[in-house]
Amino acid sequence: MTGAPFEVRDVTVRIAGRTIVDKVAFAAPRGGFTALVGPNGAGKSTLLRAIAGVERTTSGAVHHDGEELLALPRRRRARVLALVEQDATTELPLTGRDVVRLGRSPHESVLGGGDPEADAIVENALARAGAAAFAEREVTTLSGGERQRVLIARALAQQPRVLLLDEPTNHLDLAAQLDIVELVRGVTADGVTVVAAVHDLSLAAAHADAVVVLSEGRVVAHGATEQTLTPERIREVFGVAAEWTRNPLTGRPLLAVGPA
Repeated sequence: MTGAPFEVRDVTVRIAGRTIVDKVAFAAPRGGFTALVGPNGAGKSTLLRAIAGVERTTSGAVHHDGEELLALPRRRRARVLALVEQDATTELPLTGRDVVRLGRSPHESVLGGGDPEADAIVENALARAGAAAFAEREVTTLSGGERQRVLIARALAQQPRVLLLDEPTNHLDLAAQLDIVELVRGVTADGVTVVAAVHDLSLAAAHADAVVVLSEGRVVAHGATEQTLTPERIREVFGVAAEWTRNPLTGRPLLAVGPA
């Protein structure tokens, strides 16, 4: 995990005259897992959508390896960056495999085709995301957790260098949450930079390399996880008490939280 090829530079988003994201700036290390944390309404989802070019920014820039991503054509940007939104839905009669196959669109010619490795990449993405078992089912029939896995598989099929995840463990049971965490660590081991909005502070504390703490659309703190998520800062931002310890099963850092 070296260098900082992915940088968010003073991104601001205003919607209906209200500032939702206010001059947010941070750098995420290559091959690292950076968690966006903050109370509900802090601007995490809007920030991810702005970084991906889905939400219009009022100002700011997003750089990766010297390129300004928001200035790139959409298809070219999609070869670098993939976004998995929270609770994304579709009413189209598509199977799980059809949805994952859409992730190859940026790699095809404008007229379609020209992607000979697509089938193998799609199957690998389905397997890696744990979605192969329902690849033939229509996505409208899937549970929230199953649909989440399909959407993550679609993002993997894009073969991005930056992966943005909005609450990736939403709708998942505990075992499935751990599966997704392991998937994220496997992706970062391949050199992909992951930035994820994470609601569960304990999950971020145990697995993220770095955190960006947001409050009211602004960056309160950014840095290495254990040094940034201090008990004092957690009390100030989240209004709860917290204490660092170690997980007796894994030996990883464990953040215990309780009433302030």
